Amino acid sequence: MISDAIREMPKVELHQHLDGSIPPEVTWRIMKNHGLNPVETFEEMKVLLQLQPQEEGSLLSYLDKFHYPMWITQFYENIAEVTEAVADQAAAQGVELFELRYSPVIHMYAGLTVRQAIRAVLSGLNKAAKRHNMSTGLIVIAMRQHGPHVAKILSRAAAGDSERLHDRAGVVGFDIAGAERGNPPRLFRKAYEIAARGGLGLTAHAGEDEDSRCIWQAIDELGCTRVGHGCSAVNDPELLKRLARDKILVECAPTSNYQTGAVARGEKHPLFTFLEHGVPVALCTDNTTVSNTSQSRESEMFLSELGLDTIAEIHRSAREHTFIKGGGLAVNSD
Repeated sequence: MISDAIREMPKVELHQHLDGSIPPEVTWRIMKNHGLNPVETFEEMKVLLQLQPQEEGSLLSYLDKFHYPMWITQFYENIAEVTEAVADQAAAQGVELFELRYSPVIHMYAGLTVRQAIRAVLSGLNKAAKRHNMSTGLIVIAMRQHGPHVAKILSRAAAGDSERLHDRAGVVGFDIAGAERGNPPRLFRKAYEIAARGGLGLTAHAGEDEDSRCIWQAIDELGCTRVGHGCSAVNDPELLKRLARDKILVECAPTSNYQTGAVARGEKHPLFTFLEHGVPVALCTDNTTVSNTSQSRESEMFLSELGLDTIAEIHRSAREHTFIKGGGLAVNSD
């Protein structure tokens, strides 16, 4: 049960994936319209889209839930439509500043170009932003398993559609995601140099399924000012000091972290350690559909231990770390 105070609180979302957040009913409707539904009922479809209790404990099992949404997100109109639905859902949770992330290259199998795949998301974000008076921006992801050369291509494309070139929502950041093991951040240095020259904010999935060395590399070799998940940092006192000293924000996604095994069930979430050491944090959903969560639920999880004022302060301070220019002031242009 979500309290009214949490539901009505202005919120900031800095780490949410498009593919894993499409409302199940939207995926089902589009699949049915095209005769692509792999099962006969909506309830069966939800099982395929949402992580089940027996599937918890593995990042790869979690990532497998991205399989079916890719069937429908290969076409411009569909990508724009599902983006708008995801942003609408965030706005309904009280999100006033919304950074959405997405890897264009896995949505190009039907013939879209990189630019078209990016513009489709921006189209959906702009429609939702205008309707809700919400600040929005896109973080482009390079998937680790596609290698450093593809990452460089994507960083150039991301910079070419950066926010500074748009009068509305544009690309605001660059990220790497996917399987951490065997794909250390240092391999993607060139892609991050391109993104930095293009004026993009820099973040990276690190320390979710690997030790703190990956987080050090993301900071020192890629120049990241934010880190996605960063759970293994709690085992490295020197890293905690560094994150606090340089005000490097950790994008925490509690429900997702328990589901992937980044944090063991029953253990206290690293967010508490980060707060104790003065490390900036953001409360994030990661994937609202896969994790069957929402911004309000993620905030409610910590209400009894942290209190309403601290939760509100986490959201306020997270706004200071947004990659959206102007500190995330709402954009009202047509």
